[in-house]
This record gives sequence, C-alpha cells and structure tokens, in this order.
Amino acid sequence: MRLHCEVEVVSRRLPSLGLRNPGKGVRALLSLCQQPAPRSPPRPPAGRARAPRPACLLVSTLKDKRGTRYELKENIEQFFTKFVDEGKATVRLKEPAVDICLSKANSSNLKSFLSAVRLAHRGCDVETPFSPLTPVKTSEFEKFKTKMVITSKKDYPLSKNFPYYLEHLQTSYCGLVRVDMRMLCLKNLKKLDLSHNHIKKLPATVGDLIHLQDLNLSNNHLESFSVALCQSTLQKSLRSLDLSKNKIKALPVQFCQLRELTVLKLDDNELIRFPMKIGQLTNLQFLSAARNKLPFLPSEFKNLSLGYLDLFGNTFEQPKVLPVIMLQTPLTLLESSARTILHNSRIPYGSHIIPFHLCQDLDTAKTCVCGRFCLNSFIEGMTTMNLHSVAHTVVLVDNMGGTEAPIISNFCSLSCYANSCEMLK
Repeated sequence: MRLHCEVEVVSRRLPSLGLRNPGKGVRALLSLCQQPAPRSPPRPPAGRARAPRPACLLVSTLKDKRGTRYELKENIEQFFTKFVDEGKATVRLKEPAVDICLSKANSSNLKSFLSAVRLAHRGCDVETPFSPLTPVKTSEFEKFKTKMVITSKKDYPLSKNFPYYLEHLQTSYCGLVRVDMRMLCLKNLKKLDLSHNHIKKLPATVGDLIHLQDLNLSNNHLESFSVALCQSTLQKSLRSLDLSKNKIKALPVQFCQLRELTVLKLDDNELIRFPMKIGQLTNLQFLSAARNKLPFLPSEFKNLSLGYLDLFGNTFEQPKVLPVIMLQTPLTLLESSARTILHNSRIPYGSHIIPFHLCQDLDTAKTCVCGRFCLNSFIEGMTTMNLHSVAHTVVLVDNMGGTEAPIISNFCSLSCYANSCEMLK
C-alpha cells in the first residue's frame, strides 16, 4: 500500500539541543511494508503457524529512493487527524522521537492509509497488500506532478486521468468545447489556463476548486459568467481572472462579490456595462477592458484605486446636459424599506428571508453621491471623470489623447442633486 503526499519529518529532540527543524515538506512516497525476514528464522512449534512479520513505514523521496524505514508495531504514540479531510495528518512515533507530518494527500487515500497504519501499530492483520521493500522508481513520482502544460490536441490525455496533485494546469489549443470534468477533481489546483479553446459555458462546479487563484479563459466563446461562480468559494481564493476575447455582454451584479480579485482582463468582448457595484472590488489593481461597447461608467467606478487601467476603444457617449428625474413623492413603502435595510448593514437579507425578486432589487440598488442608496426614486446625471483619479497608469481612451470618460451620478433626493449640481455639465 502506498500514499503520495508531502512529508516533513520533525525531530522532537532537536529543540532540546538548541537546533531547529528544516520546516519544509518534500514530495514523498509512503509505503506500508513488512520487515525483512531474518536469515535463519526459528521454526515454530509443531501445529502452530509462523507469526507474521511486523509492518514498517517506508518514506521515500526523489533524493532518497531507498527511503527511511520506521517500525510501527506498538511504536506510535499518537495520531493527529483533525485536518484529514484537507489531506493533512501527523503520525507521532515513540522511537525515534519524530513526528511524520503529511500534507497535500488525497483525503480518502490518506484515511485508508492511516487505518492500515493503525492496524499495523496494534499488531493486527492488515487486509491491504504490503508494498515491497525496494527502492522507488523515478516514474512513481510522476503521479505527483504539480504542473502540466498541454498546447496541442494530440497531447491531450483521453485514456488516463490528470495527476491528482496538479497545482498548475494549462490546456490551450486543444479544441475543448466544454470544461473537462476530470479537471474539477483536482482539489489542489491553483492556476487553470483554458485559453484558446471553444468553451461556451462554465459549469458551476468550477467554484468547488477551493484553492484556485488564477483562471485564464481568454480566446473562447463565453457569453456570460454565471452567478453561481460569483457566490462560490472563488470569493475567497480567486486573484486573477482573464476573460478577454470572448462574447460577454454583461457581468452579473454578484460578480463584485469576488473581492479578492487583483487582476481582471475583459478586453475584446461585447460589454455594454460594468457591474453597478464594481467599486466593491477594493483589492483590484489591474483592470483592462479595451475594445468593448461601454457607453459610460457606473457611479461606483470612482471608488476604485487601481495601478493600471485600460479602457481604450470603447464607445463612450457624450455626457447628457439634462438629468433623468425619477423621483417619487412620497416614497413608496418598497423604496423606504429598501433604503432602511441597505443603510443599516446590520440588517441581513436573503432569499430564505424575503422573496428572491426583492433580493435582486436590493442587490441592484443605486448609490447616491451622499453614500445612501436608492431603488426606484432617484435623479440620474452624467458627468466626466479623469481616469487618473482612480488609476496610477492610464491608457488613453481614444486616439485623441483623452483620459476622461463619462460616468453616471445618482442622487437620492432633490437636495443631494442641488448640493452637487456644480459637478454636472
């Protein structure tokens, strides 16, 4: 029985000698083996079977293919399995006084392996077959690859799975029309590059890749980015997203829940608007949305603080002279309630509390220049803003050398509009 994982062997005696442990795990192959038989074993008494040889744990690495052997029978002081579902565990041995720390293991394989080790410690029969006490071949470590780059159709694996421990996977120019479900089993994946394919839709299960930080979907046929992905674990992990050269017309309001994003590329799509709440992407540093169909920017765009911004080649409109007045007097019960809920962040809401369509209304509420919110009662005006006010480096928006773009401003009341009317042209 064997287990691929990362291993760090920590000696508990080093601190007492004033020494430190290396503190870094290495790729390893753990094998459950039987101790070699003595050269001249004593014969068992007549009618009694020979006692089975005790089991041992063999830890092999690329640098030490012969491995280090540890006895198991009555030699385990404690198991630490609190994070076994994350592929982590520690086996504390009595002699030598070391902790064998395991990580980046397949959780189900790890549980089976620890069960067998526990039986070996108790001296019970282990049902799974023992591995041979022989040096490990280099090919055995191929299953532990962390990076795979495939850039042609002929190299794409059809008959075998991707290595489970991959952290970086690129499959470009492979003619994929959908995301291969085998990729979604790679729980250690941090970077996924599916650029230059023919993918039209992303499955919601992409959001189950809890460690995914970099997602490249450029040069595909995507028409949307689903709400389910915006509300998945990608909210906490995704740092870089490349959706350039697709057919996306709009991103959902919930897109702005991906608040860990630092890089967002949207060039060469068919975008007609940014998400209204784009100002919530407070970690965003790089934003590129060149050659789209943006007529103006949403009011919350001015809340961004970017290092780089490229909006070249969009169909920006000239600011309108007259504002759009949608004020309601008196305010409707819906409007008044919505403003109260949104103004008080301590009031929670969700589809399990109020109807789903009301949640959508609250999610798409407009932000007034005063910081309050409005739903259906507002004044809408358009001004221009210098993009240098939100970004350190700005690519010119046109061939005329301009760095200004039209931006929508919303006002929740006539008084807010009157106080800010000098901003409007």
